[in-house]
Amino acid sequence: MTRLNPITTPRHQLRAEKARRDREAALNAFIGKKAEIDEMLSRLQALSDDHFDCHPAEVNWGNVGTLEYYAGLLKRITDSAFCEGEHAE
Repeated sequence: MTRLNPITTPRHQLRAEKARRDREAALNAFIGKKAEIDEMLSRLQALSDDHFDCHPAEVNWGNVGTLEYYAGLLKRITDSAFCEGEHAE
């Protein structure tokens, strides 16, 4: 990639190049965060598919409390993502 000379390059071109680099960096960061979320969702789905490691004969109120806690955290996320609950307009 050719670097622009700040002495001979017009300011508008320098600003445009900086904006392009900023957008590229933001896109790379976005893709990285999305990958993190996708991995977390995949792990949660696998844990749910395995009934959160609980055998039906061993389920107790502690397990219910744990799932209630998880559900509350996920509700905060979905409310924010879908503008629901306290995030409703």
